[in-house]
Amino acid sequence: MKSITLPAGKKVYFASDNHLGAPTRKDSLPREKRFVAWLDSIKHDAHAIFLMGDLFDFWFEYKTVVPKGFTRTLGKLAELSDMGIQITYFVGNHDLWMNGYFEEELGIPVYHKPQQYLINDTSFFIGHGDGLGPGDKGFKRMKKVFTNPVAKWFFKWLHPDWGVRLAQHLSVNNKIISGEADAKFLGEDKEWLILYAKRKLEIQHFDHFVFGHRHLPMEIELGEKSRYTNLGDWIQYFTYAVFDGNELSLLTQNNVPQPNKKNH
Repeated sequence: MKSITLPAGKKVYFASDNHLGAPTRKDSLPREKRFVAWLDSIKHDAHAIFLMGDLFDFWFEYKTVVPKGFTRTLGKLAELSDMGIQITYFVGNHDLWMNGYFEEELGIPVYHKPQQYLINDTSFFIGHGDGLGPGDKGFKRMKKVFTNPVAKWFFKWLHPDWGVRLAQHLSVNNKIISGEADAKFLGEDKEWLILYAKRKLEIQHFDHFVFGHRHLPMEIELGEKSRYTNLGDWIQYFTYAVFDGNELSLLTQNNVPQPNKKNH
C-alpha cells in the first residue's frame, strides 16, 4: 500500500472522464478550458492529484507520435508536476494505449490497474473502474480485443491519420465503448462497482473506494466505515472529489456539494 502524508493545509484531488476530443476537438475545447482553469485554481493547496482515466476520448502512443491537440491540458499538467505536485494517472478504457509519454514528458506515473493508498491514516482503493465486478460484460469482451498484442501490433502500423480517425469514430459511435449503453444509475444491488467494492471489503477493509468510468457522481455508504465514490465526469456534471486529510467530499467545479448521496 502506497503512503501519502498531507502537509498542513494541503489536499488531494480526484477527477475523471473528461473525454477531451469528443465528439470533436472543437466541441470539447470549452470543456478543456474549464478543466484547465480548475487545475489552475487548485494548485495553491493541491499536494496530490489523481486523474482517474479517460482524460482523452482516444489516446494511442505510436513510437514517435502522440495524438494532436490538448496543448492546454498537457502544458498545465507539466506546470503542476514541475511545481512538485504529485500527479498520478489511472488508465481508462479510452486511453488504454499509454506507453511512457506521461512518465517521460510530464513526470506522471501511469497505472493500468487499481492501486491501494494510505493517505494520512485513511485507506483508499483507487482505479478507473472499467472491467471490474460482475457486470460491464460488453466492455470486458471489447477490452480483450483492444489489449491483444496482435491487434495492437496491427493498429500501430496504420498511418496515424487513419488510425486516429478510425478510433475516434468507434469511440463516439459505439455505445459499449462510449459508455452510453449504461450511463444511468442501476440501483445499489445492480451497480457492479458497488458489488465489487463490497466483495473487496470481505477480504480487506478500505475507508474509501474511488472510481470513475460510470460518468455518474455517486456517494454510497458501504456499511458504517466505508464509502464508494464515483467521480462523475467533465462532460455533464463537472464533478471532482477532494480529501482534506479527514473527509472526502464530492463537489462540482463551483464547489457545490453533490446531492446524490445514499446510505446503505
